[in-house]
Amino acid sequence: MLLDAGDLLEIRVFDTPELSARLRVDAESEITLPIGGTISVKGLTAEQLQVAIEQRLQQQDILHDPHVEVFVVEYSSQGVSVTGEVKNPGVYPALGRHAVSDFIAAAGGNTSSASQTVLIMHKGNPSQVTTVNLDNSPSGMLESADILIGPGDRISVTRAGLVYVVGDVGRPGGYLIENQKETITVLQALTLAQGLNKTAKSDAKLIRNTPSGRTESDLPLKKIFANQAPDPKLQNGDIVFVPVSGAKQWSEKGITAALQMAVGVVIYGRL
Repeated sequence: MLLDAGDLLEIRVFDTPELSARLRVDAESEITLPIGGTISVKGLTAEQLQVAIEQRLQQQDILHDPHVEVFVVEYSSQGVSVTGEVKNPGVYPALGRHAVSDFIAAAGGNTSSASQTVLIMHKGNPSQVTTVNLDNSPSGMLESADILIGPGDRISVTRAGLVYVVGDVGRPGGYLIENQKETITVLQALTLAQGLNKTAKSDAKLIRNTPSGRTESDLPLKKIFANQAPDPKLQNGDIVFVPVSGAKQWSEKGITAALQMAVGVVIYGRL
């Protein structure tokens, strides 16, 4: 039987317990060895994976003559695989009719970094991914209840988007965007951060990572507040940096300081 995402594997390396482990195949059909990196199990049997691990340990000079055994503790096809931002990822029995939220609850519920967006892959059609937004609205509850979940299906709770507001604001922090369909504007982000301090500069900076590199753009807050300039929509990973009034001209040093602030902030609130 071929290995697949959600399978639970027992990896035993003879006479080397520190390299042995119990590993869950992730959503990309990969496992990460304690030492040796990531190996794809897609299209492999347990016996073929044994050979692949032995070759990896030899190629990286970890062991001269490794002997590996792979046991399948749990096949995902026997139940429903729940992965992503849940507290206890794993495979759960698919007995009777259950909603998506039932399996997430069985997995211990969402983590603090979870979004409301859930991806569902059915065993019979793994190439087609269904997106469900598990909000508390009647339409959201009906949407999730109408989806039948059966043995071999996979549920993946996605990570929420995150925008940062740092600098001279009331409560600097990172703020979650729980639903992929939702957006947040600069003014909404500043509201979550409890607004500007009295010493804040009226012009801020938007720092954004793009495929071509990092960009910085001006945010004329005074005009945005007065509805004389557009209120830009923020993307996942954006940083709004509000300098102190009277600060020196924006420089690479200021960009670095803003990035360091974003790395160190605590997630304070949810949208």
